[in-house]
Amino acid sequence: MDQSATTRGETRIGFLPAEPSLPVEWRVSEGLVGYDEALAAMTARAAAIARGGAPELVWLLQHPPLYTAGTSARSEELIEARFPVHSVGRGGQFTYHGPGQRVGYVMLDLKRRAPDVRRFVATLEEWIIRTLAQLNVRGERRGDRIGVWVPRPDKGRGCEDKIAAIGVRVQRWVTLHGFALNVAPDLSHFSGIVPCGVADSRYGVTSLAALGCSVSMSDVDAALRAEFIPLFGDADQALRSTENNSSPRRNAISSGVGSR
Repeated sequence: MDQSATTRGETRIGFLPAEPSLPVEWRVSEGLVGYDEALAAMTARAAAIARGGAPELVWLLQHPPLYTAGTSARSEELIEARFPVHSVGRGGQFTYHGPGQRVGYVMLDLKRRAPDVRRFVATLEEWIIRTLAQLNVRGERRGDRIGVWVPRPDKGRGCEDKIAAIGVRVQRWVTLHGFALNVAPDLSHFSGIVPCGVADSRYGVTSLAALGCSVSMSDVDAALRAEFIPLFGDADQALRSTENNSSPRRNAISSGVGSR
């Protein structure tokens, strides 16, 4: 992918390092990882990356059922607290995480790449779109709504469903959080919130399974890895772990961009 390609007007996609650097560490956790533990580990790793004490990291995992509230979440968008609610520092409103959803926490050093949060978010979207294309699903971005969407003309004119949410935070020019791709979650769990603050009845949520795409999480991970490298650069071989733990300022110090 030529880094000069653009999306959303002048926003570029492509986030290769400016100079040769160590491969990004690629980690896949089996089982369910508790949210508080994941947040603590992610925060510590991002700090180590900022200090130059650890390589960049992509961490793929699943959470037990829960809701997260971003910095723009409004109380009326929590319809029913069916699951634990975690307030987090990423941008955006309420979203759901749970089994069957591939969450990707992406910890990259923007100083090594480009100090451009919009470009980073656009490249995350492109990564998901290319991954979906490998699985024969057409995902699209929207200029007014961050995330990846699937047109649903079968539901009516102008209807579309979100298949992947994106919400990020940047601290000391290192990214935290990332994306949530719906592979085969229980979609009824989204009914407890207004997902990402989008209340328009034309816009819903969907998953690969709901679209008739029957793939394993390993299939999704393989597609993610294949499409990561052209956009972000080399990644180490996947390190798998077996944990099962179910227990706003927008500047260079701390900024958040949320799915909406």
